Amino acid sequence: MDRHCAKPGCADAAVASLSYDYAARTAWIDDLPDDVGRGPALDHAHALCGRHADALTVPHGWGRDDRRGPAARTLPTLAS
Repeated sequence: MDRHCAKPGCADAAVASLSYDYAARTAWIDDLPDDVGRGPALDHAHALCGRHADALTVPHGWGRDDRRGPAARTLPTLAS
């Protein structure tokens, strides 16, 4: 089952999954699993295309943890 980016107006194919925890003030970006659409595992996650996953910003005070493999990232990461 193909899945598209959840960003309004974007019809690109999803390649990443965005999930978050309000209490921990953390957002995670993961590779999109191969079994998307086959169960409730991603009901709480949002599918994103590579462009929107790379450009994702989080609210002030939150952490953004990009856990995708290096080959999945299209933009360079910033050094801490």
